[in-house]
Amino acid sequence: MRIDRYLQGTPSWVDLSTTDQDAAKGFYAGLFGWSYRDMPVDQTGERLYTTATIDGASAAGIFTQPPEEAQMGIPPHWNVYLTVDDADASAVRAVEHGGTVLAEPFDVFDAGRMATIKDPAGAVVSLWQPRQSIGAQIRAEHGALCWTELLTGDPAAAAEFLAALLDVRTETAPMPDGVEYTVVMAGDTPVAGVMLMPEHLREMRHPPHWSTYMQVDDTDAAVAAAEAAGGSVLMPAQDIATVGRLAFIADPQRAALGLMTPG
Repeated sequence: MRIDRYLQGTPSWVDLSTTDQDAAKGFYAGLFGWSYRDMPVDQTGERLYTTATIDGASAAGIFTQPPEEAQMGIPPHWNVYLTVDDADASAVRAVEHGGTVLAEPFDVFDAGRMATIKDPAGAVVSLWQPRQSIGAQIRAEHGALCWTELLTGDPAAAAEFLAALLDVRTETAPMPDGVEYTVVMAGDTPVAGVMLMPEHLREMRHPPHWSTYMQVDDTDAAVAAAEAAGGSVLMPAQDIATVGRLAFIADPQRAALGLMTPG
């Protein structure tokens, strides 16, 4: 399905910060059938930002992890971008509600304007004010972004922050396993989730973070393909009532990614 606009508060783009850009391109091309467009991001032409495409439509990004991230011990990871009407105003609002601005609003050529913030609990997310680029131009197909969720130690506080930041509402309901799940609503559309970080991640001292899910036609087949290409399984495929069949993998550079076949 092609997309031409996103409501404020909707996760509209994800990109991969990786230690091996070429290897990542090969892995995800095999897993999702992605094609690529490379664009220089500095005057030397050595640093490239890769846009993954499906039938010509932008699906996600891949870039080489900045040295300062590696020096801080940050592993390869997926970044999430939330659409906002005004990046500058949203950055100010983040601070007003207890967040921190990590990257002040700046223009990304003529594509849009962005900022990166950290919520009061420490989860990092970027804000995207679209201009020439809305973000992902395709959803609900194999290899396309289908869901993002925030894993945190205090879901109620995180939902309150997002509601204030983005002028959205949230709804909370019990999951089949008894854990409450909060859904961020842009208008009447569910666009993202907030949930208590699983105990095993808390025991491993994982910080609060946003997780990314890509849609696949067959979760089990995608997990097998990821393993065959050098990835690993973080969570085996399992059925989640009313949601679909989910799994979590790590690519060969150890960036974690969710896979989902909607039910």
